[in-house]
Amino acid sequence: MLTINFTYRIYPDAIQQQLMQSWLETCRFVYNRALRELKDSIASRKSLIDRCSLVKEYIIPANTPFPSYQRQQNDLPKLKKEIPELS
Repeated sequence: MLTINFTYRIYPDAIQQQLMQSWLETCRFVYNRALRELKDSIASRKSLIDRCSLVKEYIIPANTPFPSYQRQQNDLPKLKKEIPELS
C-alpha cells in the first residue's frame, strides 16, 4: 500500500489567526466541559456507600445516566441553544 503525505505551511493574516484562535477556544471549551462531566460522574460513584469524604462529595443523582460519548454527542444541540457561540 502506497501512502503519500504532503505537508503545507500556512501563513494566515491577523484576521485568520483570530478566527482560528476562536475555533480552538470553542473546541477547548466543549472538550473540557465533556471531560469535567465524565470525571464528576466517575467521582460521584467512587465512594463506598457507608463511607463519605470529609472534604467534599459530588452530588449527582444516582439515576443520572453515565455520560457516554453518544449521550454527550446528543446533548450538543441543547448546548448550542444555551451557548450561541457554539453554533
